[in-house]
Amino acid sequence: MEKKLTRRAFLRRVLATGLGLGLAGVGCGSYARLLEPRWLDVEEVTVPLARLPQSLDGLTVGLLSDLHLGPYLGAPELAQAVETVQQLHPQLVVISGDFVSRGSEWQRAEALSPLAALQAPFGVFAVLGNHDHWTDAAWVGATVQGQGITVLSNSARRLSDAGQGLWLVGVDSIWVGAEDLPRALAGVPDSACKLLLVHEPDFADKAARWAIDLQLSGHSHGGQVRLPLLGAPLLPLWGQKYPIGLQRAGDTWVYTNRGLGVIDPPLRFNCRPEVTLLTLRRASG
Repeated sequence: MEKKLTRRAFLRRVLATGLGLGLAGVGCGSYARLLEPRWLDVEEVTVPLARLPQSLDGLTVGLLSDLHLGPYLGAPELAQAVETVQQLHPQLVVISGDFVSRGSEWQRAEALSPLAALQAPFGVFAVLGNHDHWTDAAWVGATVQGQGITVLSNSARRLSDAGQGLWLVGVDSIWVGAEDLPRALAGVPDSACKLLLVHEPDFADKAARWAIDLQLSGHSHGGQVRLPLLGAPLLPLWGQKYPIGLQRAGDTWVYTNRGLGVIDPPLRFNCRPEVTLLTLRRASG
């Protein structure tokens, strides 16, 4: 026979349940604030490209984005990410902007000094993001280049003459209206395989109209918080259509990295900071 639940027992049960939920909330908050933002993830992704030269089949690209050096990420965390990249031995390394956070104590060259350890046979390249422009784009660009990284500002660099060629194209931040893709593509053969580095992922729809093979971006942080079944409740302008991972924009592939750092609120849940290793394969047909 079921025992009758007294009023006192009922109240104890309600209080225990409330306490349990409260502790769970505190635990989730501590995890999202203190643990996951420092739990670096390595994503390994294969991308088929029809125009990739046969001799470059298997080319590996290391992608970093959204360092947001400032109150929540400093030189030690950046050094860890750089070491992780180097352990993957990519043949090309690219960084898709937002080296600093607006309003932070960003103007310290030593905070960016771990980037000097990045090395790759095809080079290390970067573009700037909106936060870099909102602080001091000239300082950020010069400091990044001082670490041995080539900053592309609406310009392109030929990586290989094999086949029809392989080019890396860099476009400046869309958010601040600094982009000029036609200028960046001037002198790049139409038939060449083209990798586009641009901070904001939703630029991919325009990139597809210019026969870009693969766009590499960041900006969205994947939303920082991704809820089961619901996804990211909040995404930034220019990071809403292609906010995370590998997607298609017409005939163009776009990959969006979740970033290393965070912006306010400084939380990550189900959306760990990311280092990406992309393997490019020549697609048949």
